[in-house]
Amino acid sequence: MTVAERPAWVDDELFPFESRFIDIDGHQTHYIDEGSGPTLLFLHGNPTWSFDYSKVIASLRSEFRCIAVDYPGFGLSTAAPGYRYLPTEHAQVIGKFVDALALSQVTLVGHDWGGPIGLAAAQRRPETFSRLVLTNTWAWPVGDTIVQIMSHVMGSPIGRLLIRQLNLFVNVMIPVGHRLTKPTVEQMAHYQKALNSPARREASAVFPREITASRAFLSEIDAGLPDIAALPTLIIWGDADFAFGNTELQRWEQTFTDHQTVVIKGAGHFVPSDAPEQFAAAVRDWHRSSVS
Repeated sequence: MTVAERPAWVDDELFPFESRFIDIDGHQTHYIDEGSGPTLLFLHGNPTWSFDYSKVIASLRSEFRCIAVDYPGFGLSTAAPGYRYLPTEHAQVIGKFVDALALSQVTLVGHDWGGPIGLAAAQRRPETFSRLVLTNTWAWPVGDTIVQIMSHVMGSPIGRLLIRQLNLFVNVMIPVGHRLTKPTVEQMAHYQKALNSPARREASAVFPREITASRAFLSEIDAGLPDIAALPTLIIWGDADFAFGNTELQRWEQTFTDHQTVVIKGAGHFVPSDAPEQFAAAVRDWHRSSVS
């Protein structure tokens, strides 16, 4: 992939946005910036990229300024030499990205790893973030759950090898994480080609281990949640997720005093792409009701 150039395999109909690139600490960081209005900052999880939000952004850009960014090593972003793809590093990049674009009154939309990464940035810049949308995510050290088991298995040397060599996280987890819709061959290709070599898949291979290895990072975010607990928060929850369930949902509801919950029945882990119409409608309706 050529640095700071949109690859030819990106389909202009499936990803109908202008690709933009900005240098953040030597990382050629890809993002899209569509529409105008209140600012929504979309942060993805593993092993996805801003493509995961394509249909949601296409629906919302007529009313909102929709910004979605790829972490270094994901999507169309490339990492500087020496980058370790750690969540704490991604959080620093996102913070500097927000600063570089001089964003304000931002609504964070965080899915999967986008939750803790975005919340870390929000806690460090409370003047910048004014609202939260959290979807099938967490922001605390995990206990004895399926997520912890997955971290140990997929974060093991063998698990990381399978991810690097076979693109296992893309080829297995993305189909499993969609329950209402089945990703098309063309959609799958956009995840596969973004991580199209063993070296390129290192970013995806690091994340599973970090669910447990980044305990200090997650503990710090957890400790800071009371400081942002009054932010208006929309919780969009797919109730057929293989990773996160009622325990995490209830914890979010207990954390944020001004929250609204929308449960999308039957949606899997990748809620924005599994139920994009319902996801976009939830954001639109919540924002209208909360500002009126």
